[in-house]
Amino acid sequence: MSKIESLYGTTPAEIFQSGLENLNEIEGVALGIKWNDGAITVGWSNMDVGSLGRVILMLDEAQRRRTIPDNDI
Repeated sequence: MSKIESLYGTTPAEIFQSGLENLNEIEGVALGIKWNDGAITVGWSNMDVGSLGRVILMLDEAQRRRTIPDNDI
């Protein structure tokens, strides 16, 4: 049976690092997205590791730009 854990408070970079450390253990990826209007979309993907890495890095970059002043980036 699958185990579901909360990632609340975890940054995309932490998730990505954990994925790299446990790469051989990953069979698929489940993703939840909370949109600005409050809607939540959840799904599963069997995307390759390279694509997953790019998605995580893009999300991390977007988060950093929203939360860190431009002169600190």
